[in-house]
Order: sequence, then structure tokens, then C-alpha cells
Amino acid sequence: MIANYHSHTARCGHAEGWEDEYAEHAAASGLKLLGFSDHTPYDYFDSEPRNRPIRMKPEELPGYAGSVRALAEKYRGQMEIRLGVEAEYYPKYFPRLLELLRENGIEYMLLGQHFLGNEIDEPYSGRETDCEATLERYVCQVSEALDTGLFSCVAHPDLLHFTGADDVYARHMRRLCRAAADAGVPLEINLLGIREMRHYPDARFWRIAAEEGCEAVLGCDAHAPADVTDPESERVALAMAGELGIRLLPELTIKKV
Repeated sequence: MIANYHSHTARCGHAEGWEDEYAEHAAASGLKLLGFSDHTPYDYFDSEPRNRPIRMKPEELPGYAGSVRALAEKYRGQMEIRLGVEAEYYPKYFPRLLELLRENGIEYMLLGQHFLGNEIDEPYSGRETDCEATLERYVCQVSEALDTGLFSCVAHPDLLHFTGADDVYARHMRRLCRAAADAGVPLEINLLGIREMRHYPDARFWRIAAEEGCEAVLGCDAHAPADVTDPESERVALAMAGELGIRLLPELTIKKV
């Protein structure tokens, strides 16, 4: 890996370390590009809690953006640093989110569809389910997000933990892979999932992605500074991509927010 676009900070409430610590580890590891993509604020809900403790608060966004921009100047000529967020696509609140991100100069978004609908009263997408309707909703919402043309990558696209029939899974996830290929948006092989032995990367999904000609990137999904590079998980991901014939991109093409 020469670039990692998926990095969080303590601002999101479930990671550790601050931007300067992540940058120090990245530079010491020889990374050429470090992208910060902490969980975006979403303070537009119509009911409580208005901002859950899984993402930074709206008032923290200016400090986050300023810190990353200062690091970009500090490491200029040594390592490129980009300012992004990981965001869900919630149709009801998305236009107002874009206003907030643009006001703060956010450069790119990773799509991480952790919840469906507009989040309120919805279960976590990574929870086990054998419900085909939930799988279909996930695929439809991710596809709709891709249609906006504003997301640079789909983070952990195989997050939806479907435990039903493989043919049902394949039918719906093929639609997601085709939507990503048609939109020219790469899919992320998530190294956190490998590190923590989660249900993703899902071999079923990546076989389909390979068949549909999807491009992919590796994402460390760092929740601690030392995780901005992860050689052991990287080797596992590279072996899987090589076996399936998935084309890996060294860097993302950034889509402007």
C-alpha cells in the first residue's frame, strides 16, 4: 500500500488517537498518502438522539478540518494528506449534510452505509439477518448513493451480514457491484475486517465483484494510529484479490464533494 484513505480519530468516540499521531505513524511507515475519513456529523435528525456517539459532533468538524489541513502543510513534499469523511447516505438529510461538508472544505467522501433508511429506528447493517427485504434495501440505498456521483469509494461494501440463501445474496449483491462498476467507483477491501476476523471481507461478495469487473482499493479503516498501515492484513487481502482476479488501484480518483 502506498495510500490509505480510511482513517478515523478519537473525535468519533470509538477510535483512539489524534490526527498528528496518525500522520506520524503513516510517515514513519513510508505511506505516500494518508486520507482522514472520520465519521461525519449528522445532526439533522427529527428525534432524539440528534447526534449519536458514533461520529463527531457538528461543532467538532471545523477543528477536524483545520487540523488535517495544518498537517497537509507540515508534511508537504514528504506525504500527501487528504481531508475526507466516511458518510452514510440518508436521503432525507443528505442535502443539508453536503452544505455542512462544503462549508468546511471536505475533499472527499467514503460511503459507509452503517444503517438504512435515515438511520432512526434502523438496526446496524452488520447485524446478522436472513431477511431478503433488508438485503434489497441495502443494495438499493448504496446504489442510490452511487447515483449522486459524490462518493469516491464504497467502504466495506459487504458490511450487510446476510445469513440467508447464497443465491439470494448473489442476486442482490450483483446489482450493487454492477452499480459500482457503472459509476466507476471502486469497492474497498476492508483490512479492519481481516484484522478483527469480522464477517467481512465476504468471499461470496468478492467473487461477484470480480465477475462484474469491479475495481478495488485496500482500506485500513484505522481506529488507532498504528493501524494506518497493516502489512499482515494487507497480505491476506492481496492474496484474495490475486486469486479472484480483482484489479486493485494504488490510489483513489477523488470525486469532489
